[in-house]
Amino acid sequence: MSLGQKLAPHLPFLRRYARALTGSQSHGDNYVRAALEAIVASPGDFPADVDARVGLYRTFQAIWQSTTYDDDGSAQPPFGAEREAVAQARLQTITPLSRQALLLTAMEGFTVTETAYLIDSTDDEVEALVADAVGEIERQTRTDVLIIEDEPIIAMDLETIVRDLGHSVTGVAVTRDEAVAQAHAHRPGLVLADIQLADDSSGIDAVKDILAEFSVPVIFITAFPERLLTGERPEPTFLITKPFQRSTVRAAISQALFFDAATVAA
Repeated sequence: MSLGQKLAPHLPFLRRYARALTGSQSHGDNYVRAALEAIVASPGDFPADVDARVGLYRTFQAIWQSTTYDDDGSAQPPFGAEREAVAQARLQTITPLSRQALLLTAMEGFTVTETAYLIDSTDDEVEALVADAVGEIERQTRTDVLIIEDEPIIAMDLETIVRDLGHSVTGVAVTRDEAVAQAHAHRPGLVLADIQLADDSSGIDAVKDILAEFSVPVIFITAFPERLLTGERPEPTFLITKPFQRSTVRAAISQALFFDAATVAA
């Protein structure tokens, strides 16, 4: 099997990580593209002593680290002015390295040891970085959450996760119409949305209707990620596959709110 064939299955998930890290699909894809170009230009430099997925993320991390920091270690977010302002407000208390450690372990599923390899840290440092990121982001980003989910047990689990993080739940909608009505009645600061709903309506359409009225960060939680990870249209920045780990949902919520101006203290 060629290197390209080994890497191909992991690219949609690297793009997910890059989007979550930068807060932008276009800028995240630019970093992924740069990593792939580096691999093509020097295939002999690709890590041969680790799993292909680990090597791919290691190459991405090298590109990210080399272009997002000044010599003094300060962050240089590569996105638009509004997102940059939000990120800079967050980064006064949260370092980019902590966010990377959080995403790599909680969202991408790397072990602490693998994450330490990816970001050139020790296991103890990674654990400390994750703890710091979770604590600081959760303290900064209290908001109201709308859950769009037609499976009662999953909805209850999501409610518990949301409340444990210190957020409030505005409601649980099981259809597109319910979701839109609840969003209008109580404007949420975050939406957690399934794709396939109780009456065969679409969570995607519900989110589109809500976003047509106002801007709000959205996390899709679905058993059908392939419906959104097509590369043919704008993809959600935050996408979680069912069955999910609670830590994955926590990380996604923290990162979605990290780039939301509404939760930045004045």
